[in-house]
Amino acid sequence: MRIALAQMNPVVGDLLGNANRILNALDSLIKTTGTEPELLVTPELSLWGYPPRDLLFSPTHLQQQRQALDALRDGLAVRRLDIALLVGVADAADDSLHPGLFNAISLVQLSGDQVVARKQLLPSYDVFDETRYFRPSHGAGQITLSSERRDWRLGITICEDLWVDQELHGHRLVGPDPVADLIPARIDALINCSASPYGRRKATLRRQLAARAAQRLDCPVVYVNQVGGNDELVFDGASFVMSERCETPLLELPDCRETTEIWDAADRPPAALHPSARHPSAMTPWIQSGQQETEQQEMETLFRTLVTGVKDYAGKCGFQSALLGLSGGIDSALVAVIAAAALGPHQVQTLLMPSPWSSEGSLRDALNLADRLNIAHTIVPIENLMDSFQSTLTPALESAPSGVTAENLQSRIRGTLLMAMANQQGQLLLTTGNKSELAVGYCTLYGDMNGGLAVIGDLYKSTVFSLCRWLDSSQASQCRKDLSLPAEGALIGSAILEKPPSAELRPDQKDSDSLPDYDRLDPLLIDLIEHRLSGQQLTAAGHDPAEVQRIERLFRRAEFKRRQAAPLLKVSAQAFGSGWRLPIAAV
Repeated sequence: MRIALAQMNPVVGDLLGNANRILNALDSLIKTTGTEPELLVTPELSLWGYPPRDLLFSPTHLQQQRQALDALRDGLAVRRLDIALLVGVADAADDSLHPGLFNAISLVQLSGDQVVARKQLLPSYDVFDETRYFRPSHGAGQITLSSERRDWRLGITICEDLWVDQELHGHRLVGPDPVADLIPARIDALINCSASPYGRRKATLRRQLAARAAQRLDCPVVYVNQVGGNDELVFDGASFVMSERCETPLLELPDCRETTEIWDAADRPPAALHPSARHPSAMTPWIQSGQQETEQQEMETLFRTLVTGVKDYAGKCGFQSALLGLSGGIDSALVAVIAAAALGPHQVQTLLMPSPWSSEGSLRDALNLADRLNIAHTIVPIENLMDSFQSTLTPALESAPSGVTAENLQSRIRGTLLMAMANQQGQLLLTTGNKSELAVGYCTLYGDMNGGLAVIGDLYKSTVFSLCRWLDSSQASQCRKDLSLPAEGALIGSAILEKPPSAELRPDQKDSDSLPDYDRLDPLLIDLIEHRLSGQQLTAAGHDPAEVQRIERLFRRAEFKRRQAAPLLKVSAQAFGSGWRLPIAAV
């Protein structure tokens, strides 16, 4: 059987458009390979795009789903293709209870369409909220399809249904084991339709889980993942076919790129002809350890993910160009590189807004970076505006603004200028703050937090440095070339990389004046945010007690800022996005 893996980048809510994308993927595959698959597999909720969120409550969208399924069937008929499609749908229950939908897979053929699988394990942790919309199913999905040689029995699972091995990932949901339910059926292959967002080392974990399922079922696993950015989530694709006997996938699709490829299983005998022991008691050593990415590979995947997130957020929101403030610091430098790779350098504009406290070196570094990236820049000094605010506020305050008030005024002047330019020119304003700053409130509401997307809002400062060092290394040359960035020489530059971090809002200011050095702060924040350690546990883990007490206080006080921050691209296990739900008024 020839099975096509359609690694799609759907647009959320565009059901008819997504149906066309499926047909276009099929057309392109046949044109490129000269081969017609017998089955084309698409990701989870592929007609809707994941996550559709409250669009699932829309009767109009549910009606459009029917039209989209009809369009798929008609598209096969017009093309005279006797091909089966597996597409992700929202299946209405036959009662009036809530929730009234199933997360399902529909089999579309010339003869019609029918739901053949429903999701059993519904994630409602972190960014996922599926129990708000769906009810869990009971029982495994199975279909039988005829190929040129014989009939194929295929099991079908949806995303989380594959994540059932507690030993591998430690967060198994309460509920059935969809893989175990398929063991008696002696299927020839397991298909998993997924919408699994990017996460550090997550691609390796997916392959481990699939390898374990293949081992238990004694059959290959076809894993098809969504690709592309939808709001804060970036789906990295990296679909594959995993054999029950191989330590490496039989087929691997690239990450962060829409593509469709065929896996030909013609040489595989029927399951009944190779009755090996199923559900073995022990994992192979490879499944337990996996093939971990190197640090260089991790950096490249992270960079491509951020580029994909910016490109799709801008494109799907109707923006062709972006604007950002360029300070000469490392954060805005990284965001500028990501934006240039995502949108093209001629679609990126930067605004340099020096104050009396901006160093000549920072202005020079910002200009040099803009030249290296070939992006437009405009210089707008803010000293006159600072003087105007001071003279206006002094009578009301009975003294000149000072301290943090004066510093925040500078940030808000810059934020206002950026918003005005973005509004006037129809650009997406990109904020440049990092996760470390957002965690402790080292940022200004209605100032440097202004914007439509926080590109590196889920990167700790130390990760920003690591990613920038990688970008300037020889290991990044091919990636830079692939993304139409200058392939040779430094992008960020040593002057920016070696400069002590500073907001430059007062004379000789450095971040270390107000915060611990980032090599101490970031490990503490990781334990606090991602591991959820208490103050006592943080101290027991080796963090300085005085720093723990101070950072905990700053962290709690900054929750109101995080609630009002721009959407950020999630790349860590715990981001300050839809999966972060701490109260503001709390102890």
